[in-house]
Formats: sequence, C-alpha cells, structure tokens
Amino acid sequence: MEIRALRYFLAVAQTGHMTRAAERLGIQQPPLSVQIKALERELGMVLFRRHPRGVALTDAGRAFLGEAQRLLHDMEAMRERMARVARGQAGMLAVGFTSSAAAHRFMPEALRAFRRTHPDVELRISENNAAEITAALAAGRLHCGLLRMPVAAPPGLVFETLLREPVLAATPSDHRFAAPGRSRRALPLARLCEEPLILVRRPGAPGLYAELLALCHARGLRPRVVAEVERMMTNLNLVAAGVGLSVVPASMAGVHAHAIAYLPLADGGALDAPLTLASRAEEDNLPAQRFAGLLRELAAREVRR
Repeated sequence: MEIRALRYFLAVAQTGHMTRAAERLGIQQPPLSVQIKALERELGMVLFRRHPRGVALTDAGRAFLGEAQRLLHDMEAMRERMARVARGQAGMLAVGFTSSAAAHRFMPEALRAFRRTHPDVELRISENNAAEITAALAAGRLHCGLLRMPVAAPPGLVFETLLREPVLAATPSDHRFAAPGRSRRALPLARLCEEPLILVRRPGAPGLYAELLALCHARGLRPRVVAEVERMMTNLNLVAAGVGLSVVPASMAGVHAHAIAYLPLADGGALDAPLTLASRAEEDNLPAQRFAGLLRELAAREVRR
C-alpha cells in the first residue's frame, strides 16, 4: 500500500466528492477514481458509497479513516524527526571522559552549552580510562572522547589538543611537604622522587606519567613507584589514604581537599597536562561534529581568558 493512496483516500473522505478531492490534490478526477478503486480491491472492502452529490464513507471506510490518519501523522512526524537528525539537531551522541578530563571546569560548561543548543540530542556520557575510551572509539561505541594524553593511536582516530594546564604534586595533607609555612612552596622534582609515588598509566604506553618518568630519568633521578592504577580518582584516593604522592593536572586540585595538599612543582616546567579531543577521522554523526566544533570554540575562548 502506497502512502500516496492514503493521501488520496483522506482527500476524498474530507471533501466527500471525487472532483473536489482531485482539485485539492492537483490531479484529474478519473485517475483519482482509479486509485480509490485499486485501494478498495487491495483492502478487500468498499470504502465509499457513491451518490449523486458525491461520496460518503461506509462503516469500513470510517474504520479505515482513523488508521489512515494515524499512519499519515506518524509518517509526517518521522519525516520531521529525520529532518532534525539530518540537520544535527536530533539523534544520539555518545561521549567518553576520563575522570581528570571531566574534572576540568571547561567540560561542564561545554556540556551545558551543547544541551542549550541541541536539547533534542540524547547525550550518553560514560567514564573510562584513556585506553578504554580509545578502544571504544575505534570500535564505534563512542562518537568522541575527552582524555589527557593518548595511550594508543589506532588507524582512523584523530587526537586534537584543546587546552594545556600545569601539573601539581599531590601529597597527603599530613605529609611534611604540606606543613604550615611549606605548603605553598614549590616542590623540587628530586624531593618528589624520594617519596613513594603512585602513577596512573598503562604500562609501556605514553602519557603524562610516562613523561614524568622520562623527565626524572633524564635528570638522573630514580622515582620510587609503589603503585600503578588505571584511574585518576583511584590515584587520589590512595594519596588521601597516605599510600604515596603523585602528580595531577591542576584542575584536579580540590579533590579530597580535607586530605590532600596540592603543591606546584619547582622544576616540572617540561610537564603539562593537555586536554585532548579524540574522535574518528571520518565521523558522520552530525551531533558529534557539532559538539567537536563547540569544544574548539570554547577552548579558544578559554585560552584568551
């Protein structure tokens, strides 16, 4: 059954007259009559009673009228939804964050701005480490991801640095480095390496903590690593528990403020923490494209502040 046949039927039912319905539809009356008879044969029922002044719906025709109106309404609604999808104003956007990326003040601002401009896009947000986000992007389970430093570069993925920020040393609040009078002093890298260190990294992969180790080794320092974890929040939980010290992006300062002191690094200028947008090079999801554009715009504004 063609949608056109339903529209023809509805026009005849509303006008009660074949000729007037044909005029409304912009066709000739004989082809319209042929189409209505073909629809009746297809349904196996008589839809109209013919009389000298026009036509009237039969009981079967009245029953079919409700179904036809519903189908046409649903079709128009579907067309409108698909038009909004085609314009990037509807659909679904799956975004992955690392915990340290989500902690940056830039991210809530970006999500709020996107929700304001794209209220009909369904946002699916998940939190994982950088390796899991990268794998999910490559597999098509995410449209984009926000992380710090890439730990892998599968073919077809693009990594774009949006922002950079300094790193801070994180130490238990009862540590001697956090004592009154010293808590605002910059901590030398050599002193940090004398303490038990907690790293967030995938062994053998690049990243902030791999760069920290490389910097230490380049300066002849031997860091004492006591734990390697997968997520930044696990890292800070261990610091708060007194297991060791770590370094974190400056935007993480304030997490467990009652139990952790955050200190600048005296000679860690070669270290910084990027905020990286990971996406597919051939991404065809329009909401994802719009979100990436918004992130670039807001990042440029953040740099100008």
